[in-house]
Amino acid sequence: MTTSAGETSKGPRIAAATAIAGTLDILAATILTLVHGQSPAAMLRSVASGPLPNAIGWGAAGSILGLVTHFALMAIMVSVFIAAADRYPQLKRRWISAAMAYGLITFVVMNLIVVPLRFGSMPSAMSIVTQLFCHVVLVALPIAAVARR
Repeated sequence: MTTSAGETSKGPRIAAATAIAGTLDILAATILTLVHGQSPAAMLRSVASGPLPNAIGWGAAGSILGLVTHFALMAIMVSVFIAAADRYPQLKRRWISAAMAYGLITFVVMNLIVVPLRFGSMPSAMSIVTQLFCHVVLVALPIAAVARR
């Protein structure tokens, strides 16, 4: 569905960007988890344990909840960027620069504020590199590309 200005309405863009960025990000997290010899199911339970600490011991239900939590957080990140891009058209014109900045912002919020406050630990140097890549390339660039429509 398009608006009178010719842009696609927010709902379809939010859904598409959430699906694309969310899938790329969770695939990267799964690959990194496997490379480190860990269980993807346990990684997903760890995601769920952010809002629900007991989810770590919930087995498959905790893993499913982790996937839902991941995509819910992604939908929030997507919605914020799309709302901003619709309000400030320069974010659509300079979408690559906007994506790089937004990826850095989401990295800082998640890895230097949310995760340390919830879990009490700061990321390692290698984690910072991989998380920056994921937040900028796999999350923010696809979000900004979809937001342009």
